[in-house]
Amino acid sequence: MDSLKIVDISANALNDKKARALNILKVDDLTVLTEYFVIATATSSTHVRSLADEVEEKLKEKGLEPNHIEGKSTGWIVIDYGSVIVHVFTPDQREFYNLDKMWSDAKSLDLDKILKQSQGE
Repeated sequence: MDSLKIVDISANALNDKKARALNILKVDDLTVLTEYFVIATATSSTHVRSLADEVEEKLKEKGLEPNHIEGKSTGWIVIDYGSVIVHVFTPDQREFYNLDKMWSDAKSLDLDKILKQSQGE
């Protein structure tokens, strides 16, 4: 599955479960680790797990399993799909780690286009 499709499914899964402050960063020009970060904030640690589970479920339905998952019992879950890494934070963890600022040289994707793209399918 191509990277943008993973981004699309992940972003829409997060949006459907009421994630906040959703951001997608294209980081392939800045690192060899991955092509995209999908970053979202949850309202609580329970919501963090729920959002991460939804992303996993939606991608699993398409036949894609994560390479690695980290932080299942913390306020920051990282789901690594190789070309896309999904980060789900509690508000305090997102503020503390501030990936949006750390990767501020990355290009942000237009979320409206990504969310509308799936709604049109």
